Amino acid sequence: MTKIFKTFVLGALVAFASGCINNDVPYPIIKLDILTLEADGLKSAPQIDAVNKSVTLELEETTDIRNVNITSITTTEGATSSVTFPATFDLRVPLYVELTKYQTYEWKISAEQSIERYFTVEGQIGESKIDVEHHVATALVPMDHDMKSVSVTSLKLGPKDITTYSLALSELNDFSDGSMRQIEVAYHDIEEMWTLQVIPTDVEVEFKGVDAWAKRIWLYAEGRSGADLGFKYRKAGDEEWLAVNDIEVNGGSFSACVGNLDTLTEYEVVAYSGDSFTEVVKVTTEDIFALPNAGFEEWSTVNNVVCPYIDTPFWGSGNDGAAMASTTLTEPTEDIRPGSEGKYAASLQSKKAALMGIGKFAAGNIFLGEFGGLVGLDGLVNFGRPTSARPVALHGWVKYNCGVIDELGRVPSARPNLTKGDNDEGQIMIAVGNWTAEEYGGSADCPVVVNTKDESTYFNKEGKNVIGVGEMIFTESTDGWIEFTLPLDYRTTSEVPTHMIIICTGSRFGDYFTGSTQSLMLVDDFELIY
Repeated sequence: MTKIFKTFVLGALVAFASGCINNDVPYPIIKLDILTLEADGLKSAPQIDAVNKSVTLELEETTDIRNVNITSITTTEGATSSVTFPATFDLRVPLYVELTKYQTYEWKISAEQSIERYFTVEGQIGESKIDVEHHVATALVPMDHDMKSVSVTSLKLGPKDITTYSLALSELNDFSDGSMRQIEVAYHDIEEMWTLQVIPTDVEVEFKGVDAWAKRIWLYAEGRSGADLGFKYRKAGDEEWLAVNDIEVNGGSFSACVGNLDTLTEYEVVAYSGDSFTEVVKVTTEDIFALPNAGFEEWSTVNNVVCPYIDTPFWGSGNDGAAMASTTLTEPTEDIRPGSEGKYAASLQSKKAALMGIGKFAAGNIFLGEFGGLVGLDGLVNFGRPTSARPVALHGWVKYNCGVIDELGRVPSARPNLTKGDNDEGQIMIAVGNWTAEEYGGSADCPVVVNTKDESTYFNKEGKNVIGVGEMIFTESTDGWIEFTLPLDYRTTSEVPTHMIIICTGSRFGDYFTGSTQSLMLVDDFELIY
């Protein structure tokens, strides 16, 4: 899945600046990139970000991050590197590499490593806490637990298969002396002294989170491992408690989702562990948000620009920019999806447009937001519309003709091998997040501003402000109209978004002036599922 939201509007001419030497002969501006990198002990392929000039290495947990062997690296032809490869590096801190040819570009190579650690005991309450910085692992047990006969059921405090411990699990049973034991942990040539704590608590079960959405409630709690763990719920005012099904249990932690609820309704929930219950928690479900003009029936023409609305702008397109070249990319079509009660669908046609005598590729598109104008010949797009809704999926219909790339403007940094003759790619994307105008340069209505010339402004799907996101990529034509349900993947159920973004395009690399003039996407009858 790509990490970048594509903007798909009529873009800009790429202007190349020149540097000069004393005799006034200009040097060409050549962007110097790290193209490939190989290293031992990687968990996945290196993430090369040409926009931010960085390479991120995800290491296996058994790899010694202090001695990472970079076995090979390739760069833009003719570039010289300030660092010699292959070699071994301590990547606990980033490695900076300068690439030089006429100009100098600095790249950063950094490493990420996740080591799974756990410590569990029989009958514990909730989930253990692992403090890696201070080398402390803590498990809670009931007050009546025999502290001289604690059964440690699992222990892992270092990389798998290569970590050794000074004590066996069978020796870790007496926690009566201050409720703690110490154990030496060794891997590579690293030695750590860890403290294991088993602490009695009078809390048998407690909620860790209750998150009410429009038609569902997410429940998180901790209780006694091995006990009967679960939840019950009811509408406020009802007498009968209803059992929650499909409980996910991880030791003493458990969670569930109650669905098919009524909106704007107060509910009561409890969690239980064996015969122990929490106090009743009351929450109220949210209202739903319906997409305006979701059937794409409303169209108007304003100043010779075809607009996907009549009075109030909600959806936007690249037509404002394309109109300057007397071109329309997005317009209504009577080729509607089967069974539709409407008259129109939205037609998104990729085209080559001529502006000031210069032909440029432009992708057909429709999105939540508005065209922000031109800076010179570069397009600005303002993404997002206000809503706190948290849908679980986007449902709709799509028909796509996938053309072969016949216009290659710039090569996307995420797809350096893309070339003419490859299949174009269509895209439907939805995201909710808490973007702000102050941070992303837009307005309260459309906070995210993207400059089609500046790739650094493109939005990262995994950015800190993204709460939930879903994406469909089309690499071939559909068999006529097809129905789809696109789920959103949420990083958290507790955060409430401020805005929603939806983008549809027949050429997802259109912001690079790259795609096919034969690519055509039709969309119809969108609906948010809760």
